[in-house]
Amino acid sequence: MATLKKNNAVSKPSRLPSVDFEGREQTALMNWLRVRYQEAYGLTYHVPNGGRRDKVTGAKLKAQGVKAGVPDLVLAQARGGYFGLYIEFKATPPHDASVSKEQREWVRILLAQGYCAVVCKGMNEAIKEITSYMSMPLTAQQVAG
Repeated sequence: MATLKKNNAVSKPSRLPSVDFEGREQTALMNWLRVRYQEAYGLTYHVPNGGRRDKVTGAKLKAQGVKAGVPDLVLAQARGGYFGLYIEFKATPPHDASVSKEQREWVRILLAQGYCAVVCKGMNEAIKEITSYMSMPLTAQQVAG
């Protein structure tokens, strides 16, 4: 409900700040990874493609290589015949966002290129995927001479 200020101006009702459920869960996931799989934690990074930006910043980032739909997390360790693990991370329902056409396409492309690529809705799904991935043997590597 609007209220009157001292000068008779009407103020808008204050909105509660939005909660970044996905960001909070992803942070908790990274903390779990750091404790459970230290080496994998050191080889995992976040691709900060999302978020709101002004048009100028968005254009600069696009020119620098930002691409819509690239998964959120990369574990750069080859296991089970894969070259690495990509995770498109969503918050646990009901706070999850839908998977975009671009995100689905990136998962498809990465799978075709020999990566393990998954969409995880929530920390528990991500933990299951990471645990499964980490249980696979390291992918044999050829050393170029």
